[in-house]
Amino acid sequence: MTATLTDLATLLAERGPGMPAPALTRLAERHRERTAGLGDPAIPDVEVVLVGAGFGGIGAGVELGRAGFDDYVVIEKHEDLGGTWHINTYPGVAVDIPSIYYSFSYLKPKVWSQMFAPGAEVKAYARQVATHFGVDRHMVFGTTITETVWDEPSQLWHTTTADGITITSRYFVPAVGGIEVPKMPDIDGFDDYTGKIVHTSRWDHDFDYTGKQIGVIGTGATALQAIPELAKNAAHLTVFQRTPIWVAPKPNFRIPAGVKTALDRLPGVRPAVRGLVSAGIDAALGGVALAYGRRPEPIDGVTRLLRGWTGVVVKDPEVAAKLTPQYTFGCKRPSVSNAYLQAFNRDNVTLTTDSITKVTPTGIVTADGTEYELDVIVCATGFKIMERGATPPFPVIGRDGLDLGEWWHENRFQAYQGVSIPRFPNLFFVTGPYAFAAGSYIAMIECTTRHIVRALAEAKRRGATAVEIKQEPHDRYWHKVLDAHDKALWLSGACDDSNTYYINYHGDGAVARPTTHLDMWWGNKHFPLNDYRYEARPARAAMTGDPR
Repeated sequence: MTATLTDLATLLAERGPGMPAPALTRLAERHRERTAGLGDPAIPDVEVVLVGAGFGGIGAGVELGRAGFDDYVVIEKHEDLGGTWHINTYPGVAVDIPSIYYSFSYLKPKVWSQMFAPGAEVKAYARQVATHFGVDRHMVFGTTITETVWDEPSQLWHTTTADGITITSRYFVPAVGGIEVPKMPDIDGFDDYTGKIVHTSRWDHDFDYTGKQIGVIGTGATALQAIPELAKNAAHLTVFQRTPIWVAPKPNFRIPAGVKTALDRLPGVRPAVRGLVSAGIDAALGGVALAYGRRPEPIDGVTRLLRGWTGVVVKDPEVAAKLTPQYTFGCKRPSVSNAYLQAFNRDNVTLTTDSITKVTPTGIVTADGTEYELDVIVCATGFKIMERGATPPFPVIGRDGLDLGEWWHENRFQAYQGVSIPRFPNLFFVTGPYAFAAGSYIAMIECTTRHIVRALAEAKRRGATAVEIKQEPHDRYWHKVLDAHDKALWLSGACDDSNTYYINYHGDGAVARPTTHLDMWWGNKHFPLNDYRYEARPARAAMTGDPR
């Protein structure tokens, strides 16, 4: 199996200086030393394959290293680390929760200039974490996975790349975030358009958008950031809105030097501030929404306030009415901006709520018969989240040839603590169904990656080569989240017509864990170890050396 790692390293090196893979060369040498003279096909090339070099893969690498699991590789299809913050570079991209909470608890950012950090600073922080903990030494870029298959006799995952090379591993950990597979509009004539088409997650920085007639399809969280920036230089900007979004004022400001000093140097200040922000977000985004069935008053009150805010900010009453959602605040991820609503006061910005009927070679036609001549169509249409073929974005084949994507399609998305699924041993998701309690994505990563390493460490302690979640605890967790969703805001009538990505095509809220952050933290840190089944490969006892 050593040749697989060596061959992949050689292939990447041949692509150019931007694709070095020292991690593979090092791991191949380690494998050669470990397997010399043993001749056992159940000894994997590497103990853990991580997929994705975003914050999920970086966080998982940190936790693996801390627990003594240094034999892992991070496979990334793009040319650099950062995940979401590598591919999303559209104008105005930034975090939408306070920066102090959008970071790992164990490493503060070197550079964070604002209350809500811009995208470039977030990516720089991803690199800082990866470098500080040595996770970057395990990364392989420019490599796309096409399939991974569980092999029962060897109790290994066989992961195949687009280069036709197979890597074996004891454990397989997808750290592919939800904001990964772009969703393009399904509109008649779209392929016939002769102008520029760009999705916000694939921004073309070489193209000059200045002085152009630009159309933006979509008014979600991405459009909210991009539209004000595009409006500054466009000859005219037409926004095609299907569903409006609630927008709250953004309390953004540059962090004063004295505050930075206090956060960095005074013991206990950063954790205290972080804890207060976490508690506030947990109560505002999680607790209130979860209690909506019993106490709708807090959210209904915020809805009234934001309706009034929109009417004050947008000067034209008709435009303000179009920008005001009819669904309740909280049905979609809450958004903050001091520029989005204001952009519709500009003379060069038009809002249309007529549905798009077709795209012509030169523009867009709406249901009222109006044709908009456009130089550029910007698709701020989001991503395929918890959808068939996108989660996971490649076939994952478990016991008895079971295809995970198809099984989820037929049986609904589900995973124990958002991490593991029966009949898929040694498979652990960083961001699985019902993993993410509203708030900081990075806080969720800390919780799920610690869950993963806790299970791996217990398997190692027991001498097991396979660890699999039992059916009963898995089902218990799934029914717990289903029951909680039934009482929460997102599946209530208050969210009808919200077109929220919180609800997938099954009608389930699989994107969000309907609990508080505290419950997410506790559940992943203290789950009973015996919720998992641990097995030792029979031939293992006859082997010599480390069988990993």
